[in-house]
Amino acid sequence: MSKVLLIDDDVELVGMFQEYLEQEGFEARAVHDGETGSAEALTGLYAIAVLDVMMPRMNGLETLRRIRASSTMPILMLTARGDDTDRIVGLELGADDYVTKPCTPRELTARIRAILRRSQATQQDNSAAAPLSVGQLTMWPQQRRAAWAGTHLELTSTEFNLLEVLVRNAGKPVSKNQLSELGLGRPMARFDRNIDVHLSSLRRKLGSLSDGRSCLQTVYRLGYQLIKE
Repeated sequence: MSKVLLIDDDVELVGMFQEYLEQEGFEARAVHDGETGSAEALTGLYAIAVLDVMMPRMNGLETLRRIRASSTMPILMLTARGDDTDRIVGLELGADDYVTKPCTPRELTARIRAILRRSQATQQDNSAAAPLSVGQLTMWPQQRRAAWAGTHLELTSTEFNLLEVLVRNAGKPVSKNQLSELGLGRPMARFDRNIDVHLSSLRRKLGSLSDGRSCLQTVYRLGYQLIKE
């Protein structure tokens, strides 16, 4: 499915994005307020939502909160350049990634493609059918499912991607650059806190080791490591 939902009150801008996406082979629909956007996102008809932070009445962060209460669909945030607070709050609420405005339709489309490539299971890869297990954590990449001690984990698309990278490298530190390239599909920008915020969320969702430590550890100057027990 390559249907994109655009939620932005800037009618002219979103119309330009919609036209470009359709030229690139996507099916796109635009809505212009958070109330309508959250309801439309929860229909299950869309592969991804692109959500502007700055909207009147119900802003993008509240819209994101409503969607995340019921869905783990990929969400790409549009944020104002230099507005780090909204960006970090959006990531903490479960956004998969962000693009800063002003951005070109080409940049937005490239970011959408990167997220979708990593959120859709690779059906041709037979090895993906086998579960991945580290301690009490089990992942089924083909089904995009994960569980801790048999209990289902509610992960966003990006959280799943990052956790899969760490599981496949369990016991070894993985750099932030590697995590960004493999999990988000893009190089890590300077001063980018995206990976840190996603990994902080994963820590809260994963269980602890037998000694009470988090199974997800920061390795000074090297990145992050999933501990084998």
